Amino acid sequence: MANDNKILIFDTTLRDGEQSAGIGLTKFEKLEIATQLNKLNVDIIEAGFPASSPGDFESVKLISEKIKEPVIAALARCVPSDVEAAWIAIKNAENPRIHVFINSSDIQIINQLKKDREEVLNMAVFCVEKAKKYCDDVEFSPMDASRTDMNFLYQLIEATVKAGATTINIPDTVGYTMPWEFKNQIENIIHNVPGMDKIVTSVHCHNDLGLSVANSLAAITAGARQIEGCINGLGERAGNAALEEVIMAIETRKDLLKVETDINTKEIYKTSRLVSDITGFPVQPNKAIVGANAFRHASGIHQDGVIKSKSTFEIMDPKSIGLTGNTLVLSKLSGRAGLKSRLEDLGYNLSSEEINKTFEEFKILADKKREVTNQDLESLMSNQKRSERSSGQFELVSIDIESGSNKNPTAKIDIKNTQNNKIKRSTSTGTGPVDAIYKAINKQIDLKVILNEWRIEAVTEGIDAIGDAIVKLEHEGSLVVGRGSDTDILVASAKAYIDGLNKLSNK
Repeated sequence: MANDNKILIFDTTLRDGEQSAGIGLTKFEKLEIATQLNKLNVDIIEAGFPASSPGDFESVKLISEKIKEPVIAALARCVPSDVEAAWIAIKNAENPRIHVFINSSDIQIINQLKKDREEVLNMAVFCVEKAKKYCDDVEFSPMDASRTDMNFLYQLIEATVKAGATTINIPDTVGYTMPWEFKNQIENIIHNVPGMDKIVTSVHCHNDLGLSVANSLAAITAGARQIEGCINGLGERAGNAALEEVIMAIETRKDLLKVETDINTKEIYKTSRLVSDITGFPVQPNKAIVGANAFRHASGIHQDGVIKSKSTFEIMDPKSIGLTGNTLVLSKLSGRAGLKSRLEDLGYNLSSEEINKTFEEFKILADKKREVTNQDLESLMSNQKRSERSSGQFELVSIDIESGSNKNPTAKIDIKNTQNNKIKRSTSTGTGPVDAIYKAINKQIDLKVILNEWRIEAVTEGIDAIGDAIVKLEHEGSLVVGRGSDTDILVASAKAYIDGLNKLSNK
């Protein structure tokens, strides 16, 4: 395995990524992300942690039944009931994998598990053997491996390889190591543990010191052949290795790394935007690879160089990650053919019926804006997806706001209940217009929700920019993200709140 030049890409956006504070996904949102990860052609999708909750179990089960090409992995602690739950959730997968883990550093064994090394070793072996009885593909992770005593780590890995593990994953769980240190650790494990030449060595790096991608690449040079991470670098605390960065580093520096992936890189941008849209976690403008400024040049010197030759200041072709170079502007005078062509450039291949529906919404938007940009169209398509994704009991019909420096903000809102097709109006005042809107909506629903977060972001530049409203709602321990877009930020806020309510009602 160590001599193979193929790097397996293991995506854990749906498991470790969802553990980012403030993310709450429905099983249908997870399926949508998994479907896009399949288009990206990742090798392994870690669909979730089935024993952690009934919702996670159902999500893993759904993805296992629907997504056939990649390996579908389910996480389990070294606890027999966890392994059983993992198998039940993924047993219908075309290519199932059980991923078992246990704390391995003395810091965690003593302080968290309250056990000793021998107990940990026995638990690991027992559960790997148990997982192996269910399926051939078993991954084992010694959690906090980078702070684990190396002799014990060798012993633990050797025992689990003998027990049947086909992939050994070395996690830098707390993002502690330096790249040169991590490379040395991976080399020592591969060279000192019997049987490592017959299995896949994997790494899972966290970003607490901003080194997750660097550590992942260092591990590749040491012989690791599976890299674990998340789209947009999501994950616990400061996140995991950003897979788009790892992938494009491999793609761009094949001369140095001498490895390759099977990733369809043209799906990277679309995948990034979908994950951002569904999770409600924006991509920072200066984010490598997928940030809004990643291929923009402001300096006169840089602009001059790029005009003469893109290679002067661009080491990657934007088209390689799915960014279109088409900058022609659409307006209210544009027809279906122009809209269809632009959407195809952006990666949206719609049926005639879908084009007709989209064209109607495009015309409404174009009447409000002088120019409709690519970002506007992406927002329009995201809005449509959100409507399909969270179609539920409530539908915004109309909204009327009265507000001003000398007025008490008042909201009148008409909402259609799709269960009985009745439209009901409610009115409320508030400390501000958004507060008034949400109080008016609350008068029409039975759910008692907590609004944990509300924010507005501009999708495009300019005074006529589309506003993207994002809310995080909580109900009886369930957390969801609601989003809504409109040139009127108050309408966008109402749409976002109703989007979140529909997700809660569907849970």
